[in-house]
Amino acid sequence: MSYAIDQEKWQRVRQMIERSNLDAIVARAPDNVLYLTNYWTMKGYDLAIFPREGDPTLLVIEPQFREAQRTAWNKDVRFFPFYHPKDPRPPMIRAVEMALDVLRERRLDGRVGIELSQTSQICDRMVGEPTVYWQGYYDAFRASCREVLDATPLLSEVRMVKTAQEIERMRLANELAAIGMEYARKNIKPGVKESEVAAMIEGHIHAVGVGYKGKVEMARAFTLVWSGKGIATFTATSHRPVIENEPTLVEIWVCADGYWTDLTKNICPGSLTAEYNRLLDQLLKIFADGIACVREGLPLGEIDRVLRKGIDAAGYPGQPSHPVAHGVGARAHEPPYSHQAAPGVMRSGMVLAIEPGIYWEGGGGLRLEDNFLVTASGCEKLCSYPDDFRL
Repeated sequence: MSYAIDQEKWQRVRQMIERSNLDAIVARAPDNVLYLTNYWTMKGYDLAIFPREGDPTLLVIEPQFREAQRTAWNKDVRFFPFYHPKDPRPPMIRAVEMALDVLRERRLDGRVGIELSQTSQICDRMVGEPTVYWQGYYDAFRASCREVLDATPLLSEVRMVKTAQEIERMRLANELAAIGMEYARKNIKPGVKESEVAAMIEGHIHAVGVGYKGKVEMARAFTLVWSGKGIATFTATSHRPVIENEPTLVEIWVCADGYWTDLTKNICPGSLTAEYNRLLDQLLKIFADGIACVREGLPLGEIDRVLRKGIDAAGYPGQPSHPVAHGVGARAHEPPYSHQAAPGVMRSGMVLAIEPGIYWEGGGGLRLEDNFLVTASGCEKLCSYPDDFRL
C-alpha cells in the first residue's frame, strides 16, 4: 500500500547514521527493507541502500519492479534479473553485485553498515520459504568497502520508538485481529478441531484484510490454537476438539503490509468452569498490575518483575517459562525486551506485547496478551477484543 513518506522515520535514521559516522546502511532483512523504504519484499532477495545524504536506492527482482516503484518512498528503484539465461547463479548474488556497484557509483563505499547479526526477521510475502544470509554476502561487502560495521543494533535502537504512521499501521493490524477473533467467537462450537478454529481465523482475516478500509494491500494471520488440556507453552495446533465450558486459547499474529500484532486471545463455548473462573480472575488482576506500571520513564524490567511477583503470589512460582514482555512493530518480536536485567526505560511511542501466563501440570491454563502503546501518562491497549472473554 502506498503511504506518504514517513519523514519522521527518515529523519531518525539519518540522525543515527550521522551519529555512527557511516556513509550508508545496506539492509537485506525484509523488516528493515520495509522500515527504510515501505517496500515489503516478495521473495527476500531485495536490498535497500540508505545513505547519510540523498535518496535511498532500492534493488528488487525484475518482476517486482513496477510494484516497488509504486509503493516505495524513494525514487531510485532499480531491478536485477530474477532469471538470467547466461548467469545460472541465484538472484541474490546478482543483487549483492548490484549493491556494490551502487555504493561505488554513489561514493558510499567507505564506512558501511550491514546486518552482521540477526536474531530474527519477518518473512517476506511468500511466507513459506524465507531467504537468508550466506558467507559470501558478508565477504563481498568486506572486500569492497573500507570498513564494515554491524547495522543491526543501530536499526533495532531506532525502530524501538514508533512514528505516528507506524502506530496507525499497527492499529489496522490490531483491528483485523479483533475481527478475526469475533468471527471465531460467533462460529466456534464444541467438538470442532483446533485446526478448524485456526483456519477459520486465518482465512477470515485474509479475506477481510486484503483491501481493508482501502488502507491494507496484504493481510495475513498466523495462529496457534489449543483447547482444554491442550493449552500449554507453545506446542503445535492439533486435531484436538474444542471443549465446552473450557477456554480455547489463540496465539494470533496478524501482519498488515509488514506491521504486526502479537496477541493471545481466548474463546469459551459455554460458561467457564469454576476452576477456570478463578484462574481468569487471578490472571486478569496480574495483567492489570503489569499494565499499570507501563509509562514513559519507568524501567523496562519493571513489567517482568510485577507480573512474575503476581504469578508467584497466586501460587504458581516460576511461571511462565516464556518471556512476558517485548516490543512489536515491523516484527512480531523485536526490541526492547522487558526482563529484570533489561537496561533502559520505557519511552513514549514504544509498542509492547505483555503476556502473563499460568499453565497447569498435566495441561490446561490461560495466557492473556495484548499490545500496548506507551504514553507519557500510561499506555493504550491496541486490540479491542476483550481480555475478559466472559463478557
